[in-house]
Amino acid sequence: MTRLVLDTNIVLDLWWFEDPRVEPLLTALQAGQVRWLATDAMREELQRVLTYPHLTRRPRRREQDPLAEFDRYVSRVPPAVRAPYACKDPDDQKFIDLAAAHAATLLSKDAQVLTMARRLQRLGVHVAPAWAPANPAAQPAV
Repeated sequence: MTRLVLDTNIVLDLWWFEDPRVEPLLTALQAGQVRWLATDAMREELQRVLTYPHLTRRPRRREQDPLAEFDRYVSRVPPAVRAPYACKDPDDQKFIDLAAAHAATLLSKDAQVLTMARRLQRLGVHVAPAWAPANPAAQPAV
């Protein structure tokens, strides 16, 4: 089963913005075709981000509560050790570390994370801005 690490913006796209580009990911999560890995710190970040004024002024597009959906679909794992590669944005490091520790696909729209794709590939991490299954086995798209 494909292991995924989702950065906070991808989670918001799933359950706040209802971005159609993440519909294949939502379908894969709901069908149990992928395993979403996350730590308590990632949930805490999501909880904090959900209080940001630019979000609270804008209604959610989906009825589901993002934190409840996080809890429903995530496989909680302990924090990972620091990966050999560091991100310029320290807030993104926990996602990189976890993806590296589990040789997981890291879904992120963050430019600083995306620029690390070639280096992270050496650690078995596939980095992509979106999930687009190419076949029923649900392979990540670049």
